[in-house]
Amino acid sequence: ASFFGAVEQGNPVVDSFEAELRNVLGLLRRLGGAGEAKPQQQHDLHRRGVNTLFNIWIKYKPRLPEWYYNEKLLKVGDSLAQIKEYKLALLQCYGRYLQQFISVNPDDIIDDVHRFKSTFFPNGVRDKNAALTIHALQERNACIYQMVCSSDRNLQNQESLQTCFKVLSSLQLTMQVALPQENLCWLIYNGTLHIYTICRHLMIVGQSAKVLEYLLWASICMESSIPLLSVHYLTWRATLYTAVSQCYFDCQDSIHGEMFARRGLIKIDELKQLENTSSSRENSETKKIFREATLKMSVMIFKRAVYESRRKPKSYLRPKLRVNLKDIQTLPWPRTATERLLTEMFDGVAAQFLAILEALSDSSRRVLHPAPPASDEIEICDVISELFFAGLEILSGNSIKKQKILLRSPDNIFVTTAGEKGVSGEAAVKFVKLAFSYEELDVFDSAVEFVVNFLQAQDDPTWKRAEIELKLITLMQPLLFPRKFKHDFSTSENNTNEARAPHGSEKNQTFRKDPLKHGEPSHDLVVLATTAFSCVSISKENIQPDKEILVDVIIFLWQKCKMGLQQMQMSGSDYLTYIHEYKAYQWVHILWIINEIIQKSNTADINVVMLAEVTLCLTAILENVADS
Repeated sequence: ASFFGAVEQGNPVVDSFEAELRNVLGLLRRLGGAGEAKPQQQHDLHRRGVNTLFNIWIKYKPRLPEWYYNEKLLKVGDSLAQIKEYKLALLQCYGRYLQQFISVNPDDIIDDVHRFKSTFFPNGVRDKNAALTIHALQERNACIYQMVCSSDRNLQNQESLQTCFKVLSSLQLTMQVALPQENLCWLIYNGTLHIYTICRHLMIVGQSAKVLEYLLWASICMESSIPLLSVHYLTWRATLYTAVSQCYFDCQDSIHGEMFARRGLIKIDELKQLENTSSSRENSETKKIFREATLKMSVMIFKRAVYESRRKPKSYLRPKLRVNLKDIQTLPWPRTATERLLTEMFDGVAAQFLAILEALSDSSRRVLHPAPPASDEIEICDVISELFFAGLEILSGNSIKKQKILLRSPDNIFVTTAGEKGVSGEAAVKFVKLAFSYEELDVFDSAVEFVVNFLQAQDDPTWKRAEIELKLITLMQPLLFPRKFKHDFSTSENNTNEARAPHGSEKNQTFRKDPLKHGEPSHDLVVLATTAFSCVSISKENIQPDKEILVDVIIFLWQKCKMGLQQMQMSGSDYLTYIHEYKAYQWVHILWIINEIIQKSNTADINVVMLAEVTLCLTAILENVADS
């Protein structure tokens, strides 16, 4: 390239290099967005595109100056980071760049950072190459995490967990190097983004105790970098505070959870006072930022305060009579102590509803493993009932909005602001699930009808997933609580999974009167199985039900199916005779459905033992029938 003059646009080598890069990146983006091809065809196309990119690197490395070549490696790596299918290519780009300065060890990403420090610390991180190398190390770590997720989404393997924690430690070290330099605040900010993303995922799989230190580190780094203390970054800083507080709650350390939230509230107030003194006029956008940040902290404070304000000493003599919530249902708001606290702390029903959801959220609960409150304290049980009572009042008295509140997902960002009206659709769905998990069945019956009507009226397919999940939960209700409810099911010619639950007064809720015939599965169980099969067969992957709910449905079906199949084994007859005599063919049909659901929903890795049992049982039946 230097033979033709300056290394810039117009140089034939540079122009040729840029053109080839543009062509291959355009191809990779098109392939990344194309979902019509078959998996094997997609794999071949992706492999061909990646190989073309690598050939370009090899071809032009001896033809370009080192500084220009390295700069392009980083830029292409950053471009590939937006295309999830090319994490291996991204890893290679950053790896090639890092090898210019340090000896990269793919098996020890923490050691890479230590080698980086020994290489650049003599000159300090003021060296331009040092800053870019930190960036490459961070992005390479993020890519390693994403590759782990692609092969083990639920992080079930111990090796996957260890890799995630190594990535977190490596990110922490890179931020430690960059922290003293204000001009490298962008590296601190990027590091907090990566740490938060990984930690939220680990919190979901029960690793809150281990990720707490990394979230604390990210929060303190945001406070230690002067440029990141501005109002512009307050929303993100409050999100980190919220994650730390949530971590404490997950670890059953509610005292420190509330203390950290109050600390965050003080930090927000300090910034607000500073902003007021430096600016004579506060614009609407700044006010909104402070409202949102304050709301996040207030919600975490309420999460503990709503319970602690009602606790009584063990020696306290409790009154024999308790308030019946149904008797005060028609009274004006606030009707209970919980509603009064909500009114004092939050403006607007949207913020109040969000506080209710967070106060009821418990990371140890599963939707389809319903159970009453674990506490044996009457006051705590009363608070939970009052929270559902208040939530139902808000839900039934206000419109549901299409906007989403992402409460405990990996993108834990509260978009509701104080004073806002209406309840988000996602928040309403979460409330219904919580009611079922706490066995608040009256609340569930009242809320589910209202929410399902909203979901069915939406054209956006993203709401279809929520509708499917609520349908499965509703179908599980008579099976989990057979003596409390009876559901009427209607099936159509095209879809055997439509279920309708009558909701109303207790006089309309009757017991099942049709006893099961010997060896025959219940009608409710058959409808649940066919519905679950329909959900994974017809639905696209992005609108299939939540994995946790689907897995619990599969396990429940298998437990019931196994009992039915055991009757066949104990009968002494061969499978074919038993099936014919007792019309038990539906057990075999359900078994086949279970196997199909596991295969179609990619849940085989969640319970390998169950998969093996289902496969062996189905094989044994087919072989027995064939021999007969």
